[in-house]
Amino acid sequence: MILAVCGGKGGVGKSTTAFNLAALRDAVVVDGDLAMADLPTARGPDFHDVLAGRASAVEAVREDGPVRILPCGRSLSGARACDLGRIEAALAAVEDEYGDVVVDCPAGLNAAVGAPLAAADACVVVTTPAPAALADALRTRELARELDAGLAAVALNRTTGEEPGEPYERAFGGPVVWIPERRAVAVAGGRGLPVVLARPDSDASEAFGRLASRVQSSAR
Repeated sequence: MILAVCGGKGGVGKSTTAFNLAALRDAVVVDGDLAMADLPTARGPDFHDVLAGRASAVEAVREDGPVRILPCGRSLSGARACDLGRIEAALAAVEDEYGDVVVDCPAGLNAAVGAPLAAADACVVVTTPAPAALADALRTRELARELDAGLAAVALNRTTGEEPGEPYERAFGGPVVWIPERRAVAVAGGRGLPVVLARPDSDASEAFGRLASRVQSSAR
C-alpha cells in the first residue's frame, strides 16, 4: 500500500504524522518534500538522486534507523534536478521491495503534491483546527479526490480537546482522528524518533494508533 500524507498548509504536522504512521505500520517513509525536506537524513543517495536518475529508489532506503526511510536532499539544485515523472515508478519500486510505503508530501497544490497523490492507494489529510489550515486541507482533499487517492482519514493535529466530529467528517467526507498537542511529540522528534516509539504510553501515541487503525481499515 502507498499512503500519501498531505495537507495544503505547511507547519500542520504532516512530517510528524507520516513518521509515526510509518513506525506503526512497519513501512518505509519517503520524504517527498523536495524543496523543504523535514524528516531525518543521512549520507548516501537520497530522493533527489532517485528523481534525477542517479540512484535507484531501493538503494536509497536507509534501514539503520528507528524507521526505514528514503530521505530527501536539502539543496535547491537537487530539487531543481528532480523529474516528477519518476515519482510513481520510484514509489512502486519501494512498495515491491518493502511492502507499505508512507509518503510525506509537500504543502501546496502543485505537481510535487499531485504526483505522489496520483501514485497513492489512499491518503491521510493533515490539518489543524485553524480556519486557514482547514480551508487549505479541504482543497487538498479535492485534489486527492480528482486523482483517485481515497481518503483513509483526516488527522486533526495539535488539538487541545475533542470537539464534535460530525461537522469535520461531513466537510471532508471521511473519518477524523484528533491528535492532541503534547510536548512529548516535539521532544521525540528532536531526537529523531517517532513519539509512538519514544513514548508509547502517551495519549498522542494512542491517537496515532487510532489513526493507523483507520488507515488499516481503509486498506481492507
